[in-house]
Amino acid sequence: MSLPDKPVFSPPMPDSPSLPPDSLAQAFLFATDALVRVMAGQSLADGLLQNIPQVARPEAQDMVYGTLRRYGEGEALLAPLLRNTPRPGIMALLLLAIYRLESRPEIAHTVVNQAVSAAAFLEGGHYKSLTNGVLRQFLRRREELFAALPEAARLCHPTWWVARLKVAYPESWQSIIAAGNQPPPMALRVNLRKTSQQACCERLQAAGIEVEARGKSGLLLQRPMPVDRLPGFREGELSVQDLGAQRAAEILAPEKGAKVLDACAAPGGKTAHLLEQGEDLSLVAEDIAPARCQRIRENLDRLGLSAQIRVADATRPPSDREEMFDAILADVPCSASGVTRRFPDSKWLRQETDIARFAGTQGKILTQLWTRLQSGGKLLYASCSVFREENQRQIKRFLKQNSNASLLHEEQLLPDAEHDGFYYALLHKQV
Repeated sequence: MSLPDKPVFSPPMPDSPSLPPDSLAQAFLFATDALVRVMAGQSLADGLLQNIPQVARPEAQDMVYGTLRRYGEGEALLAPLLRNTPRPGIMALLLLAIYRLESRPEIAHTVVNQAVSAAAFLEGGHYKSLTNGVLRQFLRRREELFAALPEAARLCHPTWWVARLKVAYPESWQSIIAAGNQPPPMALRVNLRKTSQQACCERLQAAGIEVEARGKSGLLLQRPMPVDRLPGFREGELSVQDLGAQRAAEILAPEKGAKVLDACAAPGGKTAHLLEQGEDLSLVAEDIAPARCQRIRENLDRLGLSAQIRVADATRPPSDREEMFDAILADVPCSASGVTRRFPDSKWLRQETDIARFAGTQGKILTQLWTRLQSGGKLLYASCSVFREENQRQIKRFLKQNSNASLLHEEQLLPDAEHDGFYYALLHKQV
């Protein structure tokens, strides 16, 4: 399937009298457009949901993310109900509607009605009857359809992905898959330069927000919510950051006054955490894209923190070979296999051959950053992957090739109810 030269349809403007801007039908249309583009190879990271009006965005976003988390299941459920594969826009609408029927069964009649209303704006409105018939058939045959699902569809992950997990984690692959099919938890990081973990926890609880303290500066919310509802967020007292991601700054733990490099630093969450917990750090944050460097600056400004930010390619030698660092964070690009519930399109856009490509890039980054580390310094290799090729095997190969490197700490976090999947390896450069 390829992306059409023109959009599949033009969603009615939010103020159009044809559809109420806050209607489920309107959200279906915006979500359909985004899903079609993902099915054609685009990534949600390209901002496919950013232009949706705020009144429709929460509903549309939930449907797109939920549908992609369970994409394989949705396709399998629809297959017996369709004689032929419909046009991309109609297929996307049906997938979204199936997800909404499953996530909100108490409003099934409304979901079908609104999906049919949305179909009127797709493909000249010729598929309203098909949409209505398929969804009503699904409701009648739901138990039968679910009972007939093959294992691959139940797992909602590509077959090659599951095969790798079974080999790497024979005892826990099912829990990794299950976590990837659920909405992610929402965790916060307290800016210890401005307040304390206890004070933030009490302030949130006073506002009726259920929260529990985790680690040195983490807070775990019982339910996700918009950041503008979090007391202290605008003031820079809080940031949204997964508890697993917070381990990076805790493990590297630069000494007071250390010169630190955060390579591949965007959007700046780990950069900020290093500054929040460290004392008198001289920190340089680098990333390959100017726009991503701007995001680092914006995040640090909100928190009242500062660092030297510059555009750089971590796979290439630095222009100034004499600049050396006491501690380096190498948060390498990877398959993101540990955070698929946050980026559910990645499961379907990734190819198995991408793993070797990522591993090659990671090896180049490790080699180059090692030359910028002072003797006696520490480098933390970090990835949000659960695939061993990008993690344990990468570090084992590096240690074999570099006699002056030793492993101080290794940690593989698997995704669960409280945190995503991350890998950390703390390396020491011997004098």
